[in-house]
Amino acid sequence: MSIRFFLSALICALLLAGCSSSPKLAGSSKYARVDPAKRQPVLNNALSYLGTPYRYGGNHPEEGFDCSGFVNYVFNKTTHVKLPRTTSSIAGVSRSISKSSLKKGDLVFFNTSGPYTHMGIYIGNNQFVHAPSSRNNGKVRVDSLSNRYFAQRFTDARSLFVQ
Repeated sequence: MSIRFFLSALICALLLAGCSSSPKLAGSSKYARVDPAKRQPVLNNALSYLGTPYRYGGNHPEEGFDCSGFVNYVFNKTTHVKLPRTTSSIAGVSRSISKSSLKKGDLVFFNTSGPYTHMGIYIGNNQFVHAPSSRNNGKVRVDSLSNRYFAQRFTDARSLFVQ
């Protein structure tokens, strides 16, 4: 009886271990990989949601967006790349670039209540589109990286696009 119990426990442990493993991203890199030809379509899609209300945990235009839900929705809808749900997790699957290297469609991250707690999509000319919280006129909108609030909180520039 103890051998049966041991084998059952071993099988259960192996099955559970499979559930806890992380899904692999396309390619051999730990980074998400998006075709650079999708930069403009990502921008066009992102800008089509201007005015969409903010909603904490929101990840669809019909219910509203939070910042990571907005970025995830735009990239999934435009490029069919599904990103992790949280801002810090998205940072983890994107590669770091210098702020001076930002291109349209790259990601910008901010420290609003801790590292990697807010994000948006760079649209060029030192501007980005994002879903700010309700206390900050909570609708998807465009802001400047030079805006005092965001300039003081800028954390990182990252990209999902293949070099």
